[in-house]
Amino acid sequence: MRLSFRLKHHFFSAFRELFVHHHGSLEFRAKIFALIIAANKEATVESYILIKNIGLDLYKEDTNRANLLMLSTKELVKKVQDNNGLNIDALVLNIQKELKIIPRYAHKIDIDSLRRLLQYTYDTDTLAYQENILEFLQKIKDETLNDKG
Repeated sequence: MRLSFRLKHHFFSAFRELFVHHHGSLEFRAKIFALIIAANKEATVESYILIKNIGLDLYKEDTNRANLLMLSTKELVKKVQDNNGLNIDALVLNIQKELKIIPRYAHKIDIDSLRRLLQYTYDTDTLAYQENILEFLQKIKDETLNDKG
């Protein structure tokens, strides 16, 4: 990554909520992606590249937002892996809480995009765990959208 991007990232990390348009939405998406990746103890670089590419599609080729989505996801996964105040259960609870507060975020749970991350899982038990997480996310998405309507 270019030095200018890294400097900008560190600056934005400190003041993300102030400077990033729709910060909460981007962070919610990062949590969803992190949930799937963190379930795989063998998280790959390809997973993060895929997230950046998904971000480019979501954000209409806005490289800065796509990079920020990728880096925010990576930070969350690292927190889970390092057991640094976050684990899978806490991430799930946080996602559920955010959906109760902001139900429109349910539209941001794109199971097809999330499913693409499973191609980088080679352990059958981990794959089954990730499939269960996808089913759970689909269920809370449907419940949230049905409660809202």
